[in-house]
Order: sequence, then structure tokens, then C-alpha cells
Amino acid sequence: MNDRAPTSSQNSMTAGQRFRHALETTSPLPIVGTINPYCAMMAERVGHKAIYLAGGGIATYSYGLPDLAITTLTDVLTDVRRITDACSLPLMVDVDTGFGGAFNIARLVKGLIKDGAAAMHIEDQVQLKRCGHRPGKAVVPTAEMLDRLKAALDARTDASFFICARTDAMTPEGLAATIDRACAYLEAGADMIFVEACSELSQYRAFVDALNRPHSVLANITEFSKTPAFTLDELRSAGVSAALFPLSAARAMSAAALKVYEAILRDGSARNVIDIMQPRAELYDFLNYHAYEEKIDRLFARQRGE
Repeated sequence: MNDRAPTSSQNSMTAGQRFRHALETTSPLPIVGTINPYCAMMAERVGHKAIYLAGGGIATYSYGLPDLAITTLTDVLTDVRRITDACSLPLMVDVDTGFGGAFNIARLVKGLIKDGAAAMHIEDQVQLKRCGHRPGKAVVPTAEMLDRLKAALDARTDASFFICARTDAMTPEGLAATIDRACAYLEAGADMIFVEACSELSQYRAFVDALNRPHSVLANITEFSKTPAFTLDELRSAGVSAALFPLSAARAMSAAALKVYEAILRDGSARNVIDIMQPRAELYDFLNYHAYEEKIDRLFARQRGE
């Protein structure tokens, strides 16, 4: 009963094709993080064209764990299904390092396509990865990352499924070596390069110029990180084609929840923080709640012979 179904032309597209269409028609494309189906529904209603499921978001908000390669392939696919069942926007998924070797990566790609994801990004960190903006990151040799990409590309059951290669080499290896990696990843068949932890717009421009292909660079605009809060206009000036806002909404939700929990203990009531809550009427509107009730009423009216 989603009242934001795709248009007739979009209905004929695969999820991957819808993602590619969004990239072609909006530059840079904002891809907003949605940690659950309801967030995805809200993002769709207000007009976003693509959404994102962050690995750190799955770890923190679905399992209460740090972003340290603790969650699994199954954990990711569970959250993917929940979101794609509720929202028609193309979903990009963070798959960390692929959850194992070539066969694990192949199983992952097939599962993502089967469960309605549009795109994924896979990275070149070691298996025991860290958050992209933490110290102590280590990356695998370029050849090993190329093997990950080959496994992913070979496993595609839908050629439109979008595969983005993420590189975390900026901190351990520097700009020139990371550009070399990015060029190799694109040459191997990646659809786009995700350059993690850039600190200057000029760094993005260096990747755009070196890769020399449309829609080639994605930026990660995550708060409290090594990357400044560049605007879409600033990223456009550097040639960036898409920008992740992976956990912006989730951080705001967590801050609001903390205020409510503290207020109930402090004040004995939540009435002093009601201004930061979503009203019931707005919730019902996003969920199309009244249409569900009306359907129940019609169904049981027929059963009663009314």
C-alpha cells in the first residue's frame, strides 16, 4: 500500500537502472542513509532519488555493535529486504570487504540483486576492517582488491546492478598511490570509485581528472569525520557525481532519543521534549495508516453482509 510507487516508466526499470537514471539526471546525486524502512519511506516522500544502507548503521542500529567487521552477510541482506519491501527508491548497500572470499562475494551479489538492491560498494581494507575515519586502517594489495571486484562483477545476474569500488588508501598510502588504485579498479570494471576520507575538494578533482569518465567519483559526507561538510554545490565544482550522507538522520534520531530518555528520568514526563517528536498525524500520513484501516473496514463490512 505504498502511495509513492514508481512511475510507469520506472516500473519497467530494474533497481540498478533506476539508480543509474538518478545518477544521470541529478549531479551530484545525494544518497541519504536510511537505517530502517520507515526512514526510507520518509526519504522517498520528501523527494530523494536514492537511499543508502551503511555498514556502520547496520552494526550500530540493528545490532548494537561497533563498525569493526562483526556483522555478517545475512545481517546485511535482512536489512536490505526490510527496506526494499517498503520503499521503491534505488538502494545502495555498504558490503564492507565482501564477507569472505570469492564465493562469499558472489553469494552476496546474487542475494543483493534478488532482494531488490540497486547498487553496492566494496572496499579495499583488510578483512578486519575499521571505520573509514578511524586511525590504524590497513588496505590489501591492489591485486587482492581486483580479485574482489572480479568476483563481484562475475556474479552479477543483472548487468545493470551497480558496483562501486571503495578505496581507503588515502591515509596509509597517499594521494598518488590511491589514484593508481582507483584507475585500476575502474579499468577492472567498477562502475564508480568511492574515495574515503578526502579532506580537500582538490583531492576529489584529482580523482575526477585521472579517471576521466562520467559519473566516476562518489564522496562520503559523514559528520564528525576527516571530510569537511562540503555542500553539493562545492562537490559539483570538483566534478563529484554522487554524495553519501550515510548516518546524518540516524545521528539526529539518536540525539533526540537520548534527550527523551534523560527527560523522562529528570522530569518524570516527556512533555518538555514533545517539540522534538514527530506528531502522530504525520506518522500516520507517512505510513498511509488510514488506508489500511479503511481496507479493514471494507473487508469486515462484506463479511458481515453490510
